[in-house]
Amino acid sequence: MSNRTVFFVSDGTGITAETFGNAILAQFETKARHIRLPFVDSVDKAHQTVRQINHAGVVDGYKPIVFTTLVNVDVLKVIKDGCQGMLLDMFGTFVHPLETELNLKSNHRIGRFSDASKSKEYQSRIEAINFSLAHDDGQSNRDLEHSDVILVGVSRSGKTPTSLYLAMQYGLKASNYPLIPEDFERRHLPPALKHHQNKLFGLTIQPERLSEIRNERRPNSKYASLANCRMEVNEAEAMMRRSGIRWLSTTTKSIEEIATTILQEIKPERLAY
Repeated sequence: MSNRTVFFVSDGTGITAETFGNAILAQFETKARHIRLPFVDSVDKAHQTVRQINHAGVVDGYKPIVFTTLVNVDVLKVIKDGCQGMLLDMFGTFVHPLETELNLKSNHRIGRFSDASKSKEYQSRIEAINFSLAHDDGQSNRDLEHSDVILVGVSRSGKTPTSLYLAMQYGLKASNYPLIPEDFERRHLPPALKHHQNKLFGLTIQPERLSEIRNERRPNSKYASLANCRMEVNEAEAMMRRSGIRWLSTTTKSIEEIATTILQEIKPERLAY
């Protein structure tokens, strides 16, 4: 399988094909070469795609695996007729049975981002991203009440990537605040967070892992030392317990897992998909 090539073919961005395909491939303990082929939206491009897929099969000595989310019937026909790989047509697998069950015809729209500029949900997502960037690392207290969720935790515990993921994926306005030694000395949360208890969610991390991450940024510093990391993590967890803040450890969790847990706990009123 390590010599096998996996293609993700789409007449849009290919994100859906790649996400779905990777979710399936994750069930197998193996690695393959991944190639995304987006915007295959003409018969000419389809023929080029077929040649690339078939060439990979010759070089690898194995059939390529091809995940597609092609909507254009003519383009899909070229791929189906000429491709010598294992073809997994995800839209064909799911859309056609749904058409029968719902007694409705699919609109066969190419790509989830088509006409994005006219989409209210898309504009909300952009607004959420801008908000999250402006409220990253506690740099602004303005409009904090408009946050859907406020993440707290020590520096480098995963607050920024999680905030941006929540904004990009769900259109949520996510702020984040670092817990710093001055907060630990005062033994209470930053004053700006006092009136937003229901929106707070804490992130923590194992001190050993935190030290590794910080050493990549500031090697051999007190900030990155294991002793300091242990102190900060212990103080932050104690503060979150005293304040009744829900929290989790990010040490072994993906951004997707962290975000899903936050959504389950915070239950924001507004979600964009």
